[in-house]
Amino acid sequence: MSWLHFVTYFLLCTFKFVLIAVPVIAIENAGDPRLDDYRNVPDPELVARGGMFVAEGRLVVRRLLTESSLATRSLLVTEPVRASLADVINARPQLAVYVTPQAVMSDITGFDIHRGCLALGERPRPVPWQDVVAGNDANPKSQTPNPKTVVVLERVANADNVGGVFRNAAAFGAVGVLLDAVSTDPLYRKAIRTSMGAALLVPFARAEPWPGVLHDLRERGFAVVAMTPAPSATTLRETVERIGGRPVAIVLGHEGEGLTRAALDACEYHTRISLTAGVDSLNVAAAAAVALYELRERGRT
Repeated sequence: MSWLHFVTYFLLCTFKFVLIAVPVIAIENAGDPRLDDYRNVPDPELVARGGMFVAEGRLVVRRLLTESSLATRSLLVTEPVRASLADVINARPQLAVYVTPQAVMSDITGFDIHRGCLALGERPRPVPWQDVVAGNDANPKSQTPNPKTVVVLERVANADNVGGVFRNAAAFGAVGVLLDAVSTDPLYRKAIRTSMGAALLVPFARAEPWPGVLHDLRERGFAVVAMTPAPSATTLRETVERIGGRPVAIVLGHEGEGLTRAALDACEYHTRISLTAGVDSLNVAAAAAVALYELRERGRT
């Protein structure tokens, strides 16, 4: 064998080994027991009870595999999705990747997964809220010279709103999100999808005891700001000027009823967003975006 033939043979063997090292498993039968965990996808409580969460869609799963510190157990994808994620799949040879036709995937999960892409991740251990507010910016690449900002949610039930808040928190450099005990789980599949994967990146914790956490934040030097449409509240721009350079906790409440009286009483400031006549309030995620933007800009003015 010539030297050229030997090198060619060596490279082919190496390439074959790399391909074998990635456990891509073709599955044609919806009853395959290796996919039992995916049968719980429609039931978020069962998924959470098993210590898992579900990420859905190519962009979200790519962020899970490349940007998040959360562990991934396996992927369930169609062949076109596997090909589109080949670079990140090949970079993680220990990750089990189940490839199945779209129809089989729908049979396994019980509904039509249009995106053809699911991942099962491992839920992180709950962390104290104090660790979240003490942390660095959610975006470690951020160059924003802002004082620290944290978002606090009370009784926010809609998964789209929770996901939207996390997306906004990531976009404007909040250090994290605190949620009371009844707000929707940020690692619920729909919340992760709406957040475009930001719920996998932004630190969060349950704010307990509630609303005592708000008093504790004030003792830590945070300006605790209740977002409310009440006419008696000062405008957001005025509130931002009064806060100055202090760290801020923005507190937002239930989609229909807003913040409870107990939460309002625990906040140092009550603030509203100036709106045109005939519009009484904004969606909670939209309100969070406006407030976060104003607070971010104070560090640039």
